Amino acid sequence: MEKSGANAVAVLGGGCFWCLEAVFELVPGVIDVENGYAGGKRLNPTYEEVSTGATGHAEVVRITFDPAKVSYAHLLDYFWKVHNPTTLDRQGADVGSQYRSVIFFADEGQRVAAQAAIAGIAKTYNDPIVTELLPLPRFYVAEDYHQDYFRKHPDAGYCRVVIAPKVKKAGF
Repeated sequence: MEKSGANAVAVLGGGCFWCLEAVFELVPGVIDVENGYAGGKRLNPTYEEVSTGATGHAEVVRITFDPAKVSYAHLLDYFWKVHNPTTLDRQGADVGSQYRSVIFFADEGQRVAAQAAIAGIAKTYNDPIVTELLPLPRFYVAEDYHQDYFRKHPDAGYCRVVIAPKVKKAGF
């Protein structure tokens, strides 16, 4: 598992990164959540470039967590709660490969845990799971205005209509 001191890191993509960030920031044992981009070929991508779908990058969150307080498998449980892993390149009204469902594993332990989680969640859906499982590539931190978006703009339309229901669905 990728470590940051005694902490570990998980990188997940499941639609708009604002939604995932808002949920994972509330999970006990999570230390930090950063929005960013991963999985494409473009070096130092910008939001404008990623949003075209042409860079190959997905909007993702990098979650720094204390594995003594929350397991990687438990983080994946939240991941399944707040996005639909059966919709290819889409989450709600957000459409394009940048919104794909993806788990970037940092090591063999994360790969095995993610495979088990995918197999488990597949039993609860009629449609096939389209979540990609890939080795962790370089992570690019998104622009400052994308960080802590829900916390800074709770009354914005997208936050009220899209993000707040996902936070509630996750149990917060």
